[in-house]
Amino acid sequence: MPHADVGVFGGSGLYSFLDDVKDVDIDTPWGPPAAPIAIGSIDDRRVAFLPRHGRRHHLAPHRINYRANLWALRELGVTRILSPFACGSLQRRIAPGDLVMCDQLVDRTWGRADTYFDTPQVVHVSWADPYCDELRAISLAAAQAEGATVHDGGTVVVIQGPRFSTKSESTWFRGQGWDVVNMTQYPEAYLARELGICLSAMAVVTDYDAGIDGVAPVSYDEVMRVFEANIERLRAILARAIAAIPTKRSCACSDATGGVSPTAPGA
Repeated sequence: MPHADVGVFGGSGLYSFLDDVKDVDIDTPWGPPAAPIAIGSIDDRRVAFLPRHGRRHHLAPHRINYRANLWALRELGVTRILSPFACGSLQRRIAPGDLVMCDQLVDRTWGRADTYFDTPQVVHVSWADPYCDELRAISLAAAQAEGATVHDGGTVVVIQGPRFSTKSESTWFRGQGWDVVNMTQYPEAYLARELGICLSAMAVVTDYDAGIDGVAPVSYDEVMRVFEANIERLRAILARAIAAIPTKRSCACSDATGGVSPTAPGA
């Protein structure tokens, strides 16, 4: 099995990341991940890249096999994951083209397989701070160094999808003080914590969500247009962040389950 130190999830518009890669097919006890995993190098770090929706964007957010995606990266040895994702802004101060280094999450999804600890294992994981502080700080510094307009901290509310929000839902989310809306961060971020993997979320704002006065309702074409306009800067930020990740972790993400490791079904 090849080895990788750092994982990167690709979202809408980010379907490839590395040059001179080796594709690795991995099967997991939870089924196959969204695509073969591309392994390459940045500086001296081995990096595994996986587009969460598949390389043809054939998996809607509620159809992604999140457990398989995270498990496959762990099988390669990944202990840190950078997780960029497209999102809509809920606040006027956060404009399309901005980045938000999220530090909080609200789950509004339903019916998704969201834990490895099914019977006979039952483990309750503290998730008060859903993102790794150490990795988030590295991502923030990388974005600032690349000249991005980046917001330090923010709450992402995760909706079921694949539909976008109604105006009333968007108004409600904004009224709660939440910052951006997305469809994939849950259970992706939580499953990483169950596996003891650090994860940093990098929200790429593509639009203002519905419900903000004077703003036309979001469309998928507009989301892709803005994301593609920012793709090269995003690649540069990811590369800079990966190069800055220290070899040893100083956070507590690996201890989230108290030393209990998830087991595969039937094991």
